[in-house]
Amino acid sequence: MDVGTGSGILAVWAALAGAKKVYAIEYTDMANHARQVVEANGVSDIVTVIQGAVEDIQLPIAEDGLEAEEDGGTLVVDIMVSEWMGYFLLRESMLDSVIRARDKYLKKKTGLMLPSHCTMYVAPVYDEDDRSQSVHEYSHTMDDWSEFVESTRSLYGVNMGVLGKDFDREQKEYYLLSSRWAELGATQVLAEPKVVKAYDMSTCTLEDSRGIAHGEEMATFDFDVDADSTDEECVSGLAGWFTSDFKSRTDEGGADAPKINPAFLSTAPDAGYTHWGQQVMHFLAKTPLLQGETTRLQGSVELMRTKENARLYNCRLRFSNSRRKTAEAKDGNILMQGPNVEHVYQIP
Repeated sequence: MDVGTGSGILAVWAALAGAKKVYAIEYTDMANHARQVVEANGVSDIVTVIQGAVEDIQLPIAEDGLEAEEDGGTLVVDIMVSEWMGYFLLRESMLDSVIRARDKYLKKKTGLMLPSHCTMYVAPVYDEDDRSQSVHEYSHTMDDWSEFVESTRSLYGVNMGVLGKDFDREQKEYYLLSSRWAELGATQVLAEPKVVKAYDMSTCTLEDSRGIAHGEEMATFDFDVDADSTDEECVSGLAGWFTSDFKSRTDEGGADAPKINPAFLSTAPDAGYTHWGQQVMHFLAKTPLLQGETTRLQGSVELMRTKENARLYNCRLRFSNSRRKTAEAKDGNILMQGPNVEHVYQIP
């Protein structure tokens, strides 16, 4: 089964790779285009395109050579494939639908999920050109607003200043507190990335798909950035990305599942260009790096679905920074202790 088949290319590849039967599920009218692609590639006898939400569709039970579960006679598949991953893995992803499809249609003990595992990372980065540009655009917009308020008052006798606080909040959210798609270089990553969430696609739950919660499962980070080990002058913010593994099952009870040759997809800066790139959350003020000193960034990451759209997320960062002489012990002789900072970034 290909969940969210889109143009149908994964379903066609599955058929060309030797699958006996492929179900290509697509909610939108792209299903019509997928049927054309399937027909044009001569695999319409193998691939069946079904339009509808995967939660609502029903697979035909009577299929020669295909197994049905004893419980209820539901037709099950050996492999489930889906390109469900979004920016920073979860943004606009279809993970909910994939999990529901897995629980309904995948063989319980031996079925394979592709990708099989996904891992989310964050790291401090240097991205000062883009950060400075965002600050400049925010300042320019607020200057224009001040000019507008003054001209409206002097020319028309109407005071629009009462809207200034709301306007400032909206512009700050757009320019300064929205993550930015980036194609970073490997040298812009200033410390070893930290895992903030790992998904085993055979066992992850709908609760897991909702994000990274505050509390017991909150993801924390602790980075040491040594100014002497980089040519960059400051920390501009944190960047997030993900990797996807395509390998055999590793969950308990998956011992009898087929073994496959592993493959790996990375959207990290050292992997070169990918569609997903990285999501950068710029600090409102850069954190300088001083020669002979190590800057420590400590904090947590929380990823929350927005109330308006279940496929969009906000990222809450809580962090503080401190500096010490590089030669000193990690927790000794702190030269500077910064304040605790909390910002919520939209992932647009």
